[in-house]
Formats: sequence, C-alpha cells, structure tokens
Amino acid sequence: MVTLEKIREDMKEMFSLDSELHNVEVNANTVDEALQDASVQLDTKAANLTYEVIEKGSDGFLGIGKKPWKLRIYQNPESIKKERKIIAQQTGDQEVEELSEELRDKDGMYYVRHFVSSIMLKVIPPVGNGEPVNLRDVMDDVNRADTVDIEEAAIKKAVKNGTDGEYVEVGTYKHIKAGDALVSVDIAKDEMKASIIVSPPSMSGADASADLIIRSMLQQGVAEETIDKDKLTEFVDSPVYNMPYDIAFARPAIDGRDAYVEYCFATDPKKIKAKVSEGGQVNYKQLDQIQNVIKGQKLAEKILAERGRGGKTVMGQWLEAKNGKDINVQLGENTQFDKDGVTIIATIDGEAMLVNGKVTVQPVKIIDAVNVKTGNIKFNGTIIVKGNVDEGYTVEATNIEVHGLVERSVLIATGNIVVQSGIYGKSEGFIKAGKSLWAKFINDCNVEVEENIVVYDSIVNSNVTAMKNIVVRGKKAQIIGGHLCATEEICARKVGSPGGGTETILEVGTDPRAKAKLADLQKRQSDATKIYEALELDIQTLEQQKKLRKRLPKDKEDKLSGLQIKKKELVQQLEEMTNEIEEIQARLRELKAVGKVKVEGTVYAGVKVYVRDICDEVKMDVNNVTFYYDRSFSKRGPYEPPAADIGDPDGYTAN
Repeated sequence: MVTLEKIREDMKEMFSLDSELHNVEVNANTVDEALQDASVQLDTKAANLTYEVIEKGSDGFLGIGKKPWKLRIYQNPESIKKERKIIAQQTGDQEVEELSEELRDKDGMYYVRHFVSSIMLKVIPPVGNGEPVNLRDVMDDVNRADTVDIEEAAIKKAVKNGTDGEYVEVGTYKHIKAGDALVSVDIAKDEMKASIIVSPPSMSGADASADLIIRSMLQQGVAEETIDKDKLTEFVDSPVYNMPYDIAFARPAIDGRDAYVEYCFATDPKKIKAKVSEGGQVNYKQLDQIQNVIKGQKLAEKILAERGRGGKTVMGQWLEAKNGKDINVQLGENTQFDKDGVTIIATIDGEAMLVNGKVTVQPVKIIDAVNVKTGNIKFNGTIIVKGNVDEGYTVEATNIEVHGLVERSVLIATGNIVVQSGIYGKSEGFIKAGKSLWAKFINDCNVEVEENIVVYDSIVNSNVTAMKNIVVRGKKAQIIGGHLCATEEICARKVGSPGGGTETILEVGTDPRAKAKLADLQKRQSDATKIYEALELDIQTLEQQKKLRKRLPKDKEDKLSGLQIKKKELVQQLEEMTNEIEEIQARLRELKAVGKVKVEGTVYAGVKVYVRDICDEVKMDVNNVTFYYDRSFSKRGPYEPPAADIGDPDGYTAN
C-alpha cells in the first residue's frame, strides 16, 4: 500500500538525484528540439528552461555540411523552488520543504555581448554550492581579434560580485556597423502575438540589444506594454538566430463569469455517502441521508456576475469582453434572503433540499421504514415512518410518527411521538418525548415523557415515567407488570394480573425525576459520610501520635496534611449535598398535584400503589376504585373519570 511516509521517502530520493543534475547538454537539429529533449530529462516544462549556446548549428547546403546545435540547458531556479514548495505543501512534510531549499544549487553563468561599440558583460553568481564563473573563461571571451580595450578591474569585480542581472560595460571593440545583427518583426494576422527574426552579427558587428529589439518593434506599431520583458532578456542572453522567436503577446479579452448559486448542501441526494471510520469501515447505521438545518442557517449564496475584462492586441487595439449574465434566484418554501440580499437562509428547522430548482426547507420528512436502507435517522422536523422501525436503529426528530411497529430501538423527540401499531422494546428499547406519547401498546420498554402518555391497549412489563398523566384507555386498557410513575394521574381499566405473578408498581403525586435525583443524592451522601468517618478516624490517630511524640516523621506529617485537606473538601461536598437534598424535599412537599390512581375495572392483589410516597399494597382484588392522598394517608374511594381531557394527536386516531 502506498503510504504518505513512502511518498516522502521517494521524494527525498528524487531531490537527492536532482541536486546532482544542475544542467544537461543536448545536441539537436534545432533549438526547439533541444529544449523539448531537455524538458524530458529535467522533468519540467520547456517554458521553465534557459540555455547557453555551446556550438551553433547549421543547415548546410542541401543537407551537406549540416551541423547540430549544442546547448547547455538549465531549469529556471524560481520554477524549481515553486515546484518543490508545492510538493512539500501537498505532502505536509516540512523536512522535504527545507530539503528543497537546500538543493537549489546552480553554477554561475556569464554572457559577453557587443552592443554598439561597447563590450558588455553580465554575470550571474552561483547558487548554493554551484561552481562560480571562471575569470579566465570570461577574459578569453572578451579578448577577441577586434577588441580595442578592456577594463580588467571591472571584469574581476563583475565575476566576483555579479552584475545584478544587468549588462555592464567592460571594454570597447572595433565596431563595423555593416556587420550588425538585423532584426525583423513579424506580426500575426490576428494581432495576438508578434515575433522577431534576428540574423547573426558578423565579426565586429553588434549583437541585438534589448533597446534595438524594442525600437524595431515600436517602429512596426507593436505596443510596448505587450512585449514580454522576460522573453526579451532570454533572447538577448541566448539569442536564437534566423528563426521566429515570439516576444510580444496580446492580452486576450476575458468574458465575465455568469452569476450562479453556490449551495451549502448536497443538491443530489444520490451523492450523499455513508460515514467512513478512520479504519476505513462503513457504518451502515450512520448513512446521514437527511440534510438537517436549523432556523437562520445559511443554505446557499448567489455569487454575483463578474464584469468582463477587456484585452489588447499587440498593436494596441482594444478587445471587447462580455459581462457575465445575472440570474433571478427564486426561493422555495421556508427560506428567505438574508440582509445582504444574496445569502439564502432557513426560516424554520427542517431538511434542506432543491425542489424544482428552488432552495427549500421541508419541516416534514416521510420515509417508508427505518432499516438498513436508511440507517439511523436524525431530523430537525417531523419524521413520518410509514412502516416499521427495525431493531437496533435510532430515530431523533422534533416529532415522530410511526405507522407500523417500533421494535427494540431508540426514539427521541423534542416534541410528540405517535406509534400507531405499538412498541416491542424487548427490555432494551427506549422512548423519550419532550411532550407526549401516543401508542397502541407498550411492551417491555423504557419510556420517559415530559407531559402525557396515552395508550389504547396495554402497558406490559415496562418502566414508564410521565411528568403529567398516564392514561390507558380502550377495550383492554390494562397495565400488567412494570413500574409506572406519573406526577398527576394514572388511569386504566385493569391493573395487575390474576394471582399476582408479575410485580406491578404505580406511583403518583410526586416528581419522578426529582425523586430519582433525591435517591441518588442520598446514596452519595451516605457513601461520602462513611469516607468522612474513616478520614476522621485516621486524622485522630495521627494527631494523638503527634501529641505523644511532639512531632511526627515527615512522611506521616505529609499524610496528616493530605488527610486534613481531603476532610475539608469532603465537608464542603457534604454541605452542598445536604442543601440540595433539603431543596428537593421541600419542592416535593409543596407539589400541588396530590396524585391519583383511577381504575375503572379491577386492581388485582399484589399491586403496589404509592401516593405521595405512601404505599397501599392491594391484598385482595378491588373494583372501580380511586387511590388518593388525604392527611398523610393513602385512601381509596369510588372510581372517578380521568380529570385530564387528553385527545388524540392531530392527524392520528387509534383503532
């Protein structure tokens, strides 16, 4: 497997090889062929190369005496630096980036040119560990047969320090104007580029200087701003004779980009993919097929059209550009533009989607079932499941409606939950509603709701808590086994089972959540008190030893200090727990709802009814009864109808 570490090692090896490859010598029939060959060897674009002519080529006469070009070709140091920096950034390897900086070695270079009557010298110092320019080589090139005078001191200074990329005068020569290089200019028919063709100078003739080339082009009408100064410098340093050399380039017109909409959600649901773990495994329960958004969230943004940028030909003619076209963005349901007029935001919680080309937020999501095809569901709105919720899956939403069965699974809603068929929890199912729950039956499940629970058949062997009422109504309307807690009322037709085989406990008139917290606090208080007593005993023992011996060894003195600190912390914790326990007990005593259990039919023997913590254990079957609280006692009276009028949820009626 190809790893990031392997890539880094390969790149380091490549950089090592590159450090030895400063330049290549190439023989070819033309300069262009030589550059193409070198681009392969140096693994870069031909545009990144510069060259030095070692031997000029010749086409000969009718192929006789044909002589190839011999060039020494280098890669531009800036392009090397840029390439290596990009690679280092892609791999994230700082060491490679530093190594790329170290490997920018390049030999020094020099150019001797004859402009007008002056001998000009340009010296480029070496880079890194590159070889410097040899003074003797420069002197040999300057001293020609037509040389009149040279300034040796200026040459030595230039070789030692370089010339800052400019030509400096180092002597004079016998100039014969008739032998000067000739420059001709060729302009393309569409005026998008211009090239020069330069004939080589003869002995004592002047080379083509940058000024000469620019003047020649200006005389032909070429706009100076279109002349590529880098190409001009390259030609002056390493002239290519008797062939076209592109040197001026038009600035093409660029049409403006049309306006478009940039979406912050996947507009094609088919492209939504399951989450993949770091180990490469796909969790098919976490398919995340719903794109949830909340009110005020950014959904999309209109990117405004751009103005076109006009161009100019090499002859200075203006090239018109088209401006980008604007678009009219239509909004879908439950969306609006933000204050900036281009950002589309949601006005409600729900699912973001593209409907008929409009950004829309749907507050209701309808799916066939919750199973392996959908994975777990999480939705900021109402979810309607037309089928079943299979075992092992989780549904989280604002409101949940299930037309089929809910098997051993988890349903969590901030609002209401409706289960038309029923719930089979198999001891592990869990239902939690921020408001109320309606279901045909609840079997072997754990349920917590903030308001009411309405069941149309039975509650069997379940742990059920409601902060208001639990109402079981219908033909059976029975509660068999389990532990049910309600702050206000529990109402049913039958409670318990004949023979009392299954323990059934009903609690009313108290806050189940506060009561559970109270029990937890009391247990923690008891445990902390035991720890406190043990600490107190250890402290007393050490203090007694100190009193008898007048001082303790250092380890025991440290231990005593540590125990005293722990005791102080524990005392503070016990005080906080005591205060919280007293607050909860006070709230429970002040609870307005006295609580009642109302059974229209039979309460079987063995059922335990707690009214405000007062237990009434049914010893014999009793019919048509109401359990209530009166003067610190749990009492029984005639059956009373449910006090709360809890209707069916909107759009749902039990069979």
